[in-house]
Amino acid sequence: MQKEMKLEDFIERLKQGDFDPKDVHTQIEAGWYYWFCQYESLANNTKRMGNIVKQLKDFGKVNLETMSVWFKNNYPLAGPLFDDFRIADIESGDTLFTIKINCFRKEKRYTVYGRKNDFIEPLFETDKSRELISWFNEGWAQNV
Repeated sequence: MQKEMKLEDFIERLKQGDFDPKDVHTQIEAGWYYWFCQYESLANNTKRMGNIVKQLKDFGKVNLETMSVWFKNNYPLAGPLFDDFRIADIESGDTLFTIKINCFRKEKRYTVYGRKNDFIEPLFETDKSRELISWFNEGWAQNV
């Protein structure tokens, strides 16, 4: 099993181009856990979602030192494939956030679920990646 990589390390390696190669081993190292698409398309998906992840800052809702990211390509029983990325606590392995992208079940492009409300209802929804990044980079107190 792949050892989880700190968010700060993922971001640095993404910026250096370490995850640009399209081979499946590189993409698993980047954090891909499960997919139904052709593995050659994983690198494009890593770049697309990684462009969001690399803008996350410490001391908002994430900790770049103690959290990791992993990616999933979902194949629902009804509807088209969609991607998500998940932010997890490295020590416990618990997923803290799931960010669904273009899920056919939601009207908004980005939908965030989280442990804060047991993944029952979305914590945040938006059509704009900038708004998603801003939400993550704000502390919880600003959203009460």
